[in-house]
Amino acid sequence: MKAIRFAKTGGPEVLELQEVELPPPGPGQVRVRHTAIGVNFIDTYHRSGLYPAPLPATLGGEAVGVVEALGEGVTGFKPGDRVGFCTFAFCAYAQESNVPADRLVKLPQGVSDEVAAAAMLKGMTAQYLLKRTFAVQKGHTILWHAAAGGVGLIACQWARHLGATVIGTVGSDEKVALARENGCTHVLNTRSDNWVARVREITKGEGVPVVYDSVGKDTWDGSLDCLAVRGLMVSFGNASGAVPPFAPGILSAKGSLYLTRPTLFHYARNAAELQETADDLFDVIAKGIVKIAIHQRFNLEDARAAHQALHSRKTTGATILIP
Repeated sequence: MKAIRFAKTGGPEVLELQEVELPPPGPGQVRVRHTAIGVNFIDTYHRSGLYPAPLPATLGGEAVGVVEALGEGVTGFKPGDRVGFCTFAFCAYAQESNVPADRLVKLPQGVSDEVAAAAMLKGMTAQYLLKRTFAVQKGHTILWHAAAGGVGLIACQWARHLGATVIGTVGSDEKVALARENGCTHVLNTRSDNWVARVREITKGEGVPVVYDSVGKDTWDGSLDCLAVRGLMVSFGNASGAVPPFAPGILSAKGSLYLTRPTLFHYARNAAELQETADDLFDVIAKGIVKIAIHQRFNLEDARAAHQALHSRKTTGATILIP
């Protein structure tokens, strides 16, 4: 089969299309033939070395497909089942993979393969952030950075459905309308607006109870200044670079703030948690509450171009690879 692999860390140029021998599935594994592959910003972190990966490796951790074969001891799946995974890294940018059975979820009939591949990691991230990291309720006003990004478009729609007023930030004027169409009541351009002052103005000086920040370095200081007393800073990505070291006393000085750096892997620790999270996501998609926008499609062999598009910060919505 063909797979996108990398033997050293670096820019998109380190990605190579290679022929790979895939052995039969081992005990507890399921062989999945991929039909659509999710592309996520975390893939660029593994490729660049920001998040260390065992090298050489196949890139990617999210794909959807069809069960081809079962390893010893696997129950609950059968050949032909439509399945997806998004919490098992280093196998997705390929035509097939062997995946631990407890990392697979079954897909409902009302959700297509492409939508599932585009939505699973981003959508389940939105689910745990909005419902478990901080329980967003009717009447809350929240701040969501990168509101026109893959997670942002899903989360802002969902947050509006939960009854929140969403202040979204974007990096260009071209993305303002898109963010507004997908759940944001207020949209601020971090490159041109005094967005911290605008958040304080919108909240009548109080600040927001929670900031969801996947941008990192560029928005860190401003995000803290947007929080209400005892507010929660949810730092879940580093699109602009890692947050610089800081003294914990800054959290006290700015209002006894809380800080968390969550990851989906700790909110989907076993098969039951994983399927429950996925089912909640699939339910809001099937009901039309959350619409999944796939704005970029690349063939598997064009993975470099997909990563170049991500780094340009000109992409919107979801990006997928087609095997």
